[in-house]
Amino acid sequence: MPDEPTSTGTIVVSGTGRVAVQPDVADLRLGVTVAKPTVEAARGEAAATMDAILRAVDGAGVARADVRTAMLSVQPRYDYRDGRAAVLTGYEIANVVEVSVRDLSALGDVIDATLTAGATSMDALSFRLADPRPAEREARRQAMAEARSRADVLAEAAGVTVQGVSDIVEGQPVRPPGPVAKAERMALAADPGTPVEAGTLEVAVTVSVTYRAG
Repeated sequence: MPDEPTSTGTIVVSGTGRVAVQPDVADLRLGVTVAKPTVEAARGEAAATMDAILRAVDGAGVARADVRTAMLSVQPRYDYRDGRAAVLTGYEIANVVEVSVRDLSALGDVIDATLTAGATSMDALSFRLADPRPAEREARRQAMAEARSRADVLAEAAGVTVQGVSDIVEGQPVRPPGPVAKAERMALAADPGTPVEAGTLEVAVTVSVTYRAG
């Protein structure tokens, strides 16, 4: 009589790997906003101030390739007072750049230099890894190890053994942004130097693994 086929079941578990890392890049968003009676006057002052900001960034050692224009806008300004029809009073020009600082020890100097040069806004500061792949690989290893540990416990409790892997699904690596700072120009300029702490980032990877068990 032929042997009866051996039935194989499955165990489906998830695992998460987390790796704490030191960021090595800071992304800073800053700019200048100017309101003047004419477009020409607003454009001239905004251009002169942004030129001073860019010179300050260069002087702090940031490569020009790490500076990008994020926004350039021109908006009319109107006076709506006293229930009268809107009266055009001038124009507002905003010029915003994003700066990537790869030497975090110079970040405070970059901030101070740009504010001194005339930046009127600094609305975002975040930290990241230039190359997150090594941290992601380690997080994947940890996630798989945790999934296997869970599967072994479940298999033992069920009186079976893990015999192999039939399916793996990975979620997207999670890299929470670093601390985000919002600062007003005058508040920062009042300090002799702006201290900035990068802290740590967490890279997390979650996997769902289907094991064969019998």
